[in-house]
Amino acid sequence: MAEIRVKIASAVGLHARPASQFVKAAARHGAQVSIGRPGADPVDARSMLSVLSLAIGHGEEVVLRAEGDGADAALAELSELLVSTSDD
Repeated sequence: MAEIRVKIASAVGLHARPASQFVKAAARHGAQVSIGRPGADPVDARSMLSVLSLAIGHGEEVVLRAEGDGADAALAELSELLVSTSDD
């Protein structure tokens, strides 16, 4: 299982639009992807409600894990979304 830690750059954290973009990107990959705080139980990165339930704020560190075909590509794309400062 591939794993990466990143800090959330969005000023609003992983809420609303950033979460929606993240979940849609996770769903495009064949790999099983999860997200969570370090040391806590992760949630399915393809579930909007699960991702929003984490209530992750600006500057918090999260752990992304991916397993299966395209795991490394999934982590690369998803981590880039999380470290982006675009809050469009």
